[in-house]
Amino acid sequence: MNTVMEKQVTLISPHEAQARQGSGELVILDVRTGVEYAQVHAKDAQHISLDTFDANAVMKQYPGKAIACICKSGTRGGKATQLLLDAGYDRAVNIAGGTEAWVAEGLPVEKNANVMSLERQVRIAAGFLVFAGTVLAYFANVAFLIIPGFVGAGLMFAGITDFCGMGLLIAKMPWNRNLSNKKCGGASCAAS
Repeated sequence: MNTVMEKQVTLISPHEAQARQGSGELVILDVRTGVEYAQVHAKDAQHISLDTFDANAVMKQYPGKAIACICKSGTRGGKATQLLLDAGYDRAVNIAGGTEAWVAEGLPVEKNANVMSLERQVRIAAGFLVFAGTVLAYFANVAFLIIPGFVGAGLMFAGITDFCGMGLLIAKMPWNRNLSNKKCGGASCAAS
């Protein structure tokens, strides 16, 4: 029987990550979606979304540096860290509590108030679909009630599993793509 032993993901505090980043020893990689990163991220954090994360490319890009992965609360950062460890990079760590902890501890961040949060975009889309389905069911055909029923089931699934398919879909919309590379000012970003 062949068993693969995963290396244990090491957690570091946001304060430790900031200190090590400041000394040049560590690079912080934010693995959230582009819209999440554009809204708020740890100062000087680099962005590589988890859905495009290539551990080998990351290791080549940051040779000799320790890498700390960060996400919203720690889950995706842990997955990215595990990908690095599995690829043989033993200097990878995960920032405990993610960006939420970083912000809560008052550490420096870069913010863009002109970016609408992904969570808000999901609430708008879900509300629109429920409203439209209900109106269509009332005025056109009762079969349209499947729309609000489907949205309700999706929201319940997202709450139970912490996986939101609608959020992933909205994150890939044109107005949310490459936000981490844009400088949004005024009404220049569609997600604002």
